[in-house]
Amino acid sequence: MTLLQILGGAVGVVALAAAGTLLLPRHIHVERTSFVPKAPAAILAAAASTEGYQTFNPYLSTDPDLRIEPFGPNAGVGAAFRFEGKDGKGTQTVASVSASEVHYAIDLGPMGRPKQAIKAVPDGAGAQVTWSMDADMGFNPVARIIGLFMDSMMGKTFETGLKNMAQA
Repeated sequence: MTLLQILGGAVGVVALAAAGTLLLPRHIHVERTSFVPKAPAAILAAAASTEGYQTFNPYLSTDPDLRIEPFGPNAGVGAAFRFEGKDGKGTQTVASVSASEVHYAIDLGPMGRPKQAIKAVPDGAGAQVTWSMDADMGFNPVARIIGLFMDSMMGKTFETGLKNMAQA
């Protein structure tokens, strides 16, 4: 085999591997649900408030140096904060609030713009709370590979947040 054939084969393998990543899921959904011994309205009021959100923010549990800078209204649509810590930086803004759910628009800059939601429905003396995230990994092959691990990474984060919420 000549050097040109070896290089041609290597380029072909790399191209095939890159094309193969396009077969990986583009859209990622992560969700965790837990019982929280609080009224759904109280949970959603905290979730729709920048200050209230910080009482259960899972990243504050793992990053004591996390910087939070609120902006916009204190609560409701538009309530937001900038964050910067060991896991990255960006913004989180309350995008919508309903009787059972709070939706967030998250801007992580080049890392993406996932959507998150916290839903609380009555369950006896508390609520079943579901924390979910949806992300579009686009056509970036590296992002699609990372997407394979999002459930285990973000799932643990949501579990921490739900635990914090129950204890707040």
